[in-house]
Amino acid sequence: MQPSTSSWAATRRDIGSARAHPAPTALSALLAHADIRINGDRPWDLQVHHPRMYRRILTGWSLAFGEAYMDGDWDCAQLDEMFTRLMRHGLEHRPLGVSRLRLGLALAAAAFTNPQSERHAFVVGERHYDLGNDLYERMLDSRLVYSCAYWERATTLEQAQADKLEMICRKLRLRPGTTLLDIGCGWGGLARHAAEHHGARVVGITVSREQQALARQVCAGLPVEIRLADYRSLDGRFDRIASVGMFEHVGPKNYRAYFDAAHRLLAEDGLFLLHTIGLDRPSTHTDPWIEKYIFPGGKLPAPSELAMAVERRFVVEDWHNFGPDYDRTLMQWHANVEAAWSDLQSRYGERFRRMWRYYLLSCAGFFRSRQGQLWQLVMSRRERREPYRSLRPFQAVA
Repeated sequence: MQPSTSSWAATRRDIGSARAHPAPTALSALLAHADIRINGDRPWDLQVHHPRMYRRILTGWSLAFGEAYMDGDWDCAQLDEMFTRLMRHGLEHRPLGVSRLRLGLALAAAAFTNPQSERHAFVVGERHYDLGNDLYERMLDSRLVYSCAYWERATTLEQAQADKLEMICRKLRLRPGTTLLDIGCGWGGLARHAAEHHGARVVGITVSREQQALARQVCAGLPVEIRLADYRSLDGRFDRIASVGMFEHVGPKNYRAYFDAAHRLLAEDGLFLLHTIGLDRPSTHTDPWIEKYIFPGGKLPAPSELAMAVERRFVVEDWHNFGPDYDRTLMQWHANVEAAWSDLQSRYGERFRRMWRYYLLSCAGFFRSRQGQLWQLVMSRRERREPYRSLRPFQAVA
């Protein structure tokens, strides 16, 4: 039976007064709020393989939770469902004891740094996107689109990503000869689609050398230029701007600089589409495990943070949320990696496999819990005179 919220204070008192095996008692009491049992028989229950896990987690919290999984200290048959339950009850925000102190110190240090500054812009490219194209080729669809797919009518990842790309191009009202800036172009999936199917002339930028090299190959022969560049270094004017799955790397201290750059680069009658993961409420920090192992310098915005940064810069023409589609996308990516692991294991190793599984399935739980959102905003400058009619996929464009 799931404990009620009102029992939380009593549980904390029990944890504080536990005498025998205090670490297992504390962790069991905490997990009980999400109806998760230690060594239980349900697929979302946590199975302990090494007793050091208890002390590790209670002293290192979410960072240690992930590292203990990577080291094989614990397992769970259905990680995605376990994380869904944890996040629905907000347990990741309830550190105890030493871990609470460490989190406070980390937040204090973060207040004086800007990990997403122009000087650090290429770090995430080197540490995440340059891991190896072979991994991403086996995980993603044939276009290597590494962002949320759109599943309204699709039954396969391939179709869902094609539908997403087409939706973006339609929302931007692309026409032959339209100039498009793709901020965070990845491996060139959107740039190629926009040029091939809509006749756009595209400039794509990325902070990953591996992405740049492959994107140039897949876009060869098309009116597409792929640059290794940070958004702050660009100049010129474009009819349209798209930024898909890149804003998560911008960071709150740079939101105004980002939107200032987009405003400067967008034609007066242009359209700007921002596709980003978001949170249901503001958060002071990124999960420490995700920060260390997956996305260094990453930070997700809340609606209020986006709205404040956009004010006085853009008119928001449309705000579309399809966050639940990311759950399905991540589960498909996970299935693809697992199916291809026999071909990947010699290069990446078992600890990497557990790390990547933890990443994909914890993120699936994040979206399934509805903490995570996926937004597409269409924006314009105030100078635009042509009315914008909000478009949902696959309806006719006038």
